[in-house]
Amino acid sequence: MKRFSTLLSLCLFLVGIGLSAQTTNYHITFEIENYDQDILTIANNMLKQQYVVDTLRRAEDGKFHFQSDTSELNKGIYLAVLAPDNDYFQFMVGNEEPTFELKGDKNNLAVMETRGSAENKRFFDYLTFIGSQRKTDFELSEKLKNPQLAAGEKEKLEAEREEIDKNVKQYQEDLINNHSETFAAAIIRANKPVSPPAYTDLPEEKRREKQWRYMQKHYFDNLDLSDQRLLRTPFLFERIDYYVHKLHVKHPDSIALAIGKVLEQMEPGTDMLKVYLSHYLNEAARSKVVGMDAIYVYLIDNYYNKGLAPWADEDMLRKFRENADKLRPILIGKTAPDIKMQKRDGSSVSLHEVDSDYTILYFWQYECGHCQKSTPVMKEFYEKWKDQGVELFAVCTKVGKEADGCWDYIDEKEISDWMHTVDPYLRSKFVKLYDVYQTPSVFVLDKDKKIVSKKIGAEQLDDLMTRLKEMEATEEESGR
Repeated sequence: MKRFSTLLSLCLFLVGIGLSAQTTNYHITFEIENYDQDILTIANNMLKQQYVVDTLRRAEDGKFHFQSDTSELNKGIYLAVLAPDNDYFQFMVGNEEPTFELKGDKNNLAVMETRGSAENKRFFDYLTFIGSQRKTDFELSEKLKNPQLAAGEKEKLEAEREEIDKNVKQYQEDLINNHSETFAAAIIRANKPVSPPAYTDLPEEKRREKQWRYMQKHYFDNLDLSDQRLLRTPFLFERIDYYVHKLHVKHPDSIALAIGKVLEQMEPGTDMLKVYLSHYLNEAARSKVVGMDAIYVYLIDNYYNKGLAPWADEDMLRKFRENADKLRPILIGKTAPDIKMQKRDGSSVSLHEVDSDYTILYFWQYECGHCQKSTPVMKEFYEKWKDQGVELFAVCTKVGKEADGCWDYIDEKEISDWMHTVDPYLRSKFVKLYDVYQTPSVFVLDKDKKIVSKKIGAEQLDDLMTRLKEMEATEEESGR
């Protein structure tokens, strides 16, 4: 029996998703024997969550009626959830039949009688068939665990399991071929696995890479992302997210390319595009992974700035563009903006004047609790690396007369061997240039002042520098 354990924490799905004008009404009737509660909750799927669509009250005829005279029900797989234990069954809203009935028994929700919906009959027939085959396969697999099994009996059981697999695949193919335009066919087709060639003639490492590249190229062969019906299904998000985050290297450029491949398969202006574009934009904005802000900028530049997000109003677009404009100059790989700062003796020093293999640009202030905790870590880091081509360019962010306190703190903590600077009158505009709205804030620059990492903690610097030096050594070795 399936149980919808998260239902009580859900609220009505009120996120506007720009639905087009809809006029077809619907009326779905539910009759559930041995169910004595007066409430039936209808929910659907979106991304990795389920959302309540409506809460039905038992009518005088003892049934539950899910209906509207003014709008069409969005296509997808829905859940009818029973109180109080959140047991549920699924049903389909597909191409046809806005009016139909479903009848079942609370004690066996896997079996559902349908009236007026060929789409749901196909769906439940398929679920019943798969359930019976899975049960038989499980029984056979349990028998195969017997260590006393004779060789001939083992081969017979394995052959029976292979026959089950063959029967399931044939059932699926028949449904797809005979009812190709139906929602049930689309769901089965979308879940057909894509298997790469064996490439047995290649060595192991090259074979794995070839199969990986094949999967990247053919992953969506059976999954039509222009099909709006799939948006509200329990499997779509998992499938798409696997492609984005598992089939691609965790690097901003690679992830951005993967998201772009996903979005380009979706029809412009549709709910599908809006939901997934919004999802990956929000994911990039919230990400704590270094460099993922490049994905945010990519999505703004390639979708919102090109008019491909018509649901975004002017205020939203303005905020998005402002955020992207702040981030764009300080993305990893970009040349760090030069800033002219003031040293303790009043002389000027420019960031780009620093001659070192690596420069740690460190924004801090003495009243910041996290900065105070970072100070001894930064001190230890600099002691270790200062003779290995690493310079520490520290910027105390205090302004006006408060900037004088920076030098007192530096003396107190005995860290004057760093390159310390201030900008009491904000002439360098470092706050805007480096998006310094909280401290501490760290940027790691190479000898050409290109940003190689940023927004990391002081405790991460030693490991990062060790990896960078190891990469340098490897490159030098391979270049000989």
